[in-house]
Amino acid sequence: MKNKTLATWLTFWIGPLGLHRFYLYGFKDMLGWALPIPTALGFYGLERVQQFGQDDTLSWMLIPLLGFTVAGCAMNAIIYGLTPIEKWNAKFNPQADALVPAGRTQWATIIGVVVALLMGTSVLMASLVFSFQRYFEYQIEAAREISQ
Repeated sequence: MKNKTLATWLTFWIGPLGLHRFYLYGFKDMLGWALPIPTALGFYGLERVQQFGQDDTLSWMLIPLLGFTVAGCAMNAIIYGLTPIEKWNAKFNPQADALVPAGRTQWATIIGVVVALLMGTSVLMASLVFSFQRYFEYQIEAAREISQ
């Protein structure tokens, strides 16, 4: 039986590693195996910033990958948490009754949805701001080089 509350919290906390996909779909899920790649690239971008500073072009292209992955997992946590019990059980517990308690929305599920909404929105906005800031700074530097 796949529990909706557990799936919501797994998706929010360890979603960027793909572990929630293994819980819901099993180890044959390709997206579960692919999710750690942009997460690892984003962490590599953070490490490059620490080593080479904020002017490293590769790092400012890699860091948003981590933010967008975390934001996407937060969005999935919201979707899982708000899925009606009948649809949840039909998709993840097809052998059980349509109203089995594993697909029921509880307070812990709602709290998970709220936390995912707050954190996911914050991470998404921070990733967008960082990306646009670095892009426009790069364009200004390029324009200065052309004008001289």
